[in-house]
Amino acid sequence: MVTIMVIAQTELTAEGVRLLRRGKVRDLYEMDGRLLIVSTDRISAFDVVLPTPIPDKGKVLNGLSVFWFEKTRGIVANHLIGSEKDALPPSVQAHWDLLAGRFMVVRRTKVLPVECVVRGYLYGSAWKDYQSGGVVSGVTLPKGLILAQKLPEPIFTPSTKAETGHDLPITFEQVRETVGSELAEKIRQISLDIYRFAAEHCEKVGLLLADTKFEFGLSDDGELLLIDEVLTPDSSRFWDASTYEPGKPQENFDKQFVRDYLESLGWNKEPPAPELPDEIVQKTRQRYREAYRRITGRELES
Repeated sequence: MVTIMVIAQTELTAEGVRLLRRGKVRDLYEMDGRLLIVSTDRISAFDVVLPTPIPDKGKVLNGLSVFWFEKTRGIVANHLIGSEKDALPPSVQAHWDLLAGRFMVVRRTKVLPVECVVRGYLYGSAWKDYQSGGVVSGVTLPKGLILAQKLPEPIFTPSTKAETGHDLPITFEQVRETVGSELAEKIRQISLDIYRFAAEHCEKVGLLLADTKFEFGLSDDGELLLIDEVLTPDSSRFWDASTYEPGKPQENFDKQFVRDYLESLGWNKEPPAPELPDEIVQKTRQRYREAYRRITGRELES
């Protein structure tokens, strides 16, 4: 018997399920040789889980991942088995009212120790690296670029996959040394292909995909699979195309309201984190739901 946490205040128990890892937002369980990923409403900032959940956030992350896994099957296979009730054993189905829209049943894989980051715009840590030398993860960029400018071509800027703390940027040569040349070339090309596909879709619905990160794993028979979450507000920067203006900070469809609020408090970014006021919670919830609505073309079911 194991406890499955769905949101900060709600738990359920089910037989035949074993907790493997509890992350900042999502929890991973073993279930009949398969894996169960549950997306909660927890939110983190500056690597600290906050005491206040964001309603619907887990459903947005899960729903968008399922959407993109289905959309990108023509580019690369993925680990998704199912996200409907019949994918769950009876002991877990009994809690469908809590799990609906929040879970994926997936295949086990050997996770590659590389975060596959693709950038189409110069922003975030890439902007800082560019300012200090014009090079981002070993990629030399043209001179004279400004903050948030669209790059001539999307670039692959991988990083380490850290269990705790921040991921660290690495070069493509380091990826080769880590996973081998053939696999490195494959995950770079697939990452760029998915980014271009998703960026085109986003542009049609008034969004710009500034950057995103992917994770890959190998199945028991050696098949390369796209895993984890895909093109969510937690793993990507989505900007509103109607307000986009190079040369200045952009508004993101993510937890920007939360970060800005916490910065205004002078919090030392160490646990325990402060509670969030309802205004910040609702603004953040609306941003996540709006990203879901635009990308999928439908409203999120609460």
